[in-house]
Amino acid sequence: MNNRRFARTAGWLALPCLVAAGLLAWYVTREPATPFEQEQAGARFEPALVSRGEYVARLSDCVACHSLAGKAPFAGGLEMATPLGAIHATNITPDKQTGIGTYSLADFDRAVRHGVAPGGRRLYPAMPYPSYVKLNDDDIKALYAFFMQGIKPANQPNIPSDIPWPLNMRWPIALWNGVFAPTATYAAKPNQDALWNRGAYIVQGPGHCGSCHTPRGLAFNEKALDESGAPFLAGALLDGWYAPSLRQDPNTGLGRWTEPQIVQFLKTGRNAHAVVYGSMTEAFNNSTQFMQDEDLAAIARYLKSLPGDPQRDGAPWQYQAVAAVQDAPGAHTYATRCASCHGLDGKGQPEWMPPLAGATSALAKESASAINITLNGSQRVVAAGVPDAYRMPAFREQLSDAEIADVLTYVRSTWGNNGGTVDAKAVGKLRGHTDPASSSPIILHMR
Repeated sequence: MNNRRFARTAGWLALPCLVAAGLLAWYVTREPATPFEQEQAGARFEPALVSRGEYVARLSDCVACHSLAGKAPFAGGLEMATPLGAIHATNITPDKQTGIGTYSLADFDRAVRHGVAPGGRRLYPAMPYPSYVKLNDDDIKALYAFFMQGIKPANQPNIPSDIPWPLNMRWPIALWNGVFAPTATYAAKPNQDALWNRGAYIVQGPGHCGSCHTPRGLAFNEKALDESGAPFLAGALLDGWYAPSLRQDPNTGLGRWTEPQIVQFLKTGRNAHAVVYGSMTEAFNNSTQFMQDEDLAAIARYLKSLPGDPQRDGAPWQYQAVAAVQDAPGAHTYATRCASCHGLDGKGQPEWMPPLAGATSALAKESASAINITLNGSQRVVAAGVPDAYRMPAFREQLSDAEIADVLTYVRSTWGNNGGTVDAKAVGKLRGHTDPASSSPIILHMR
């Protein structure tokens, strides 16, 4: 009798479990709906649409992840470190064997805006589809036209990830998406003008600025995806660099920058405050300098509307003059190694040699950027096809961890800078996990 009752109870319990398992299987393998289901595969597109798609690819900086120096454009291969292991960017040329040549427009849309490849395979969110989902239908169609007709196919097999089983299973990403990834395209704010809305669209969508500049949570999700969240674009540590705040923080953000200065920085790679370096160099070399002036103005208008956080950022920085000769640790190294470019007064030689007095890297509590560029130097900045004649040299062979820590502590505590001390152990850690910057940047000539 008891056995029969147990079997009956187990049967009733098994039913909801099977239903739940079925629902889970459906949810993690479903393909999101797309407005392009009825589009015919293999369609030919007008040259104007292909050209428009090339511009959207520039806005989206697709080359940053999907191209390598010396390889065919968009053939993939870039290694990206994740907490679980390395993954590699894929071939997105129209090659039918190794690229996306067999993708329909609906397939392409699902991959770009929802992170779902044909067959329901989930893409890792290193692909910034939580931002790209905001792209409108017209831009998606133009982008597809460009990738199908605007670039040459390249037969280059994709490199498998080295994430071990069972961490490499893709189906849990569907659950992550359900919690953290939005599903709607950008909707204009009726209380803002057209310039602001265009800037918001670019920053949040194709520009995916939050992928680097927004701090992430425990699940590696961006803590905010638009201006409704205070952490949005508030600065974040990523791949050995500190991507600074793009909000109106006067010290670690853009509070001291005017709209024309933001436009100048994105258009030329430099202004009175800074020169592009680190990951931003790649974004400038292949993306922002190609943006139309009205789009740059829109970005500047939007960014200047984002309030800073005085409690986090403190009182606005003010320059403090110091004596020409200092006996503080690191002062001699600065005078002999750094002052010829950045000046004994820390003011640099704008707009060619950036100032260190008031520099974000000298005011932010996170010292990764200051350490990284001192160890490894800067990449070549190429503006309007002309390589920059001035580069930050790498000091990893000339200076010890302690010497770099001392000189950076000096920079971060002089001229009113208050970023704090740098520990030699932090220098050693980045020394072991980073490489000198290449003097041969990836400059993509799309067509």
